[in-house]
Amino acid sequence: MRESHHNMENYEETYKDFQLTVPEFYNFGFEVIDKWALKDRNKLAMIWVNQKGEEKFFTYRNLMNLSNQAANMLLKYGINYGDHVAIMLHRVPEWWIFAIACIKLGVVFCPCPTMLTPKDLKFRIESARIKMIITDEENHSKVDEIAGSGTSLLCKLVVDAKIEGWVSYLVELDYPAPVSHYLVNLPGMKKTRSEDPMVIYFTSGTTGNPKMVVHNHTLPIGHITTGKFWLDLKDNDLHLTLADTGWAKSSWGKFFGPWIQGTCSFVYDIRGKFNATEILPILEKYEITTFCAPPTIYRMLILADLEKFDFTELRHCVSAGEPLNPEVIRVWKEGTGLTIYEGYGMTEMVLVIGTFPCMEPKHGSMGKPAPGWVVELHDDECNPTPDGEIGRMALALHPRPVGLFMYYLDDDEANQAAFEGDFFYTGDKAIRDSDGYYWFVGRDDDVIKSSGYRIGPFEVESAILEHPAVAEAAVVGSPDVIRGLVVKAFIVLKPGFTPSEKLIKDIQGYVKNVTAPYKYPRIIEFVETLPKTISGKIRRNELRELETRKIESNK
Repeated sequence: MRESHHNMENYEETYKDFQLTVPEFYNFGFEVIDKWALKDRNKLAMIWVNQKGEEKFFTYRNLMNLSNQAANMLLKYGINYGDHVAIMLHRVPEWWIFAIACIKLGVVFCPCPTMLTPKDLKFRIESARIKMIITDEENHSKVDEIAGSGTSLLCKLVVDAKIEGWVSYLVELDYPAPVSHYLVNLPGMKKTRSEDPMVIYFTSGTTGNPKMVVHNHTLPIGHITTGKFWLDLKDNDLHLTLADTGWAKSSWGKFFGPWIQGTCSFVYDIRGKFNATEILPILEKYEITTFCAPPTIYRMLILADLEKFDFTELRHCVSAGEPLNPEVIRVWKEGTGLTIYEGYGMTEMVLVIGTFPCMEPKHGSMGKPAPGWVVELHDDECNPTPDGEIGRMALALHPRPVGLFMYYLDDDEANQAAFEGDFFYTGDKAIRDSDGYYWFVGRDDDVIKSSGYRIGPFEVESAILEHPAVAEAAVVGSPDVIRGLVVKAFIVLKPGFTPSEKLIKDIQGYVKNVTAPYKYPRIIEFVETLPKTISGKIRRNELRELETRKIESNK
């Protein structure tokens, strides 16, 4: 199936002429899901497979009807236009069904990773004013632990069980009368305007709690550039993006990106221990045509004997999240015959920079600005930097690009820091070369990217400091061959405590219990003091440089 014809034939021409039309009213549920459903009732939208090999198939028609039923359930339990609903589910079809239902009603949905602890969840429910939470039997006890403690939560829905005090999706579907798959058009039911809030994503920062990123109903329109140009999707493709439903990346390749192109999305439901090489027989068996994975996964996949697998149907591979090592790209191409095309974006936006199939890739480079986006690099005084010099990534706001978030909810300080003059500053630093390709340098704000997760040092440090033996702590990313970075903690102990392997394990176990397990420090180093500024702030950059030098000298 490998073909030379792509959705973008000439980058310069497409970039020069491209523009997206945003209507006054827009709703992805009706405009995309239902339109495909009514155009072709047999058109496949999703193939779902779990690690046991169980399969489910959904057409766009199925998703239209199921999301309408789910919307009627939300209405029945008092959820209406403008309300906030949290969805904390694994990669199960119900995640998409309820997300589409929320979109159709103008209800703002908030994806939450299933790894969240009750403490994490309480913060999200309170700060985002969540009215209903949708989860499963496995995670319902986390909600029960914090529900009723002054939170805004009014309703709890479980998708796979019957639990006292919870609305059961299973019961609602079957008893006492099946819910109609015709969406009730209640008097006064509002049409969603393009600028109405649609989704809130939580993202980690270096200081304080996670920020709440509010996107409006134009987000799916913005993902036309992601799905059409970068993922190069056509309506007969079968696309697999490996991403957790709790993160914005799932909207890129598991939701808006593929479905706005009429593509079938392949969902692999991963629970518990995951071995990356599980993906290789999946790519072969289901004849996946386009594939997106974070660098961590590719680094693991190339350790397998790629030539044992038949990748005849696979035609296009992409990666985003952090720079990909040229060695990984080389080995992947040797084993599959395919180049990995890199891209750049954030929770706050769609694909902003990409290496598109019609372009000559420069390994390690993010590529060039996506159509519809004007990207500049600035110094600290907001002046453009010359090619070859490090600059702050600045996205032009006039006209405001489609797919850029609205604002950080209830966070004036973050909004003022990010929106300056005619630009949005991403908090990342990069270099542009003389050919116009962009090269990622690093974060302004110390966020650790580990195995595709963004981890804010502040959250981990706060958890460590709760341990009775800890006086001070600083957390940085330590370079790691597989994960890109792992969380490392520098710890100053309180008097009376001495460093030991037992204490390391005790601190790690404590952090796993009080915050999401992926945030715990895999490496702990006990130190006498931490480097600080005159004002007393910890100099994490100094610790990072020290760690990088140490790793380099040990090679």
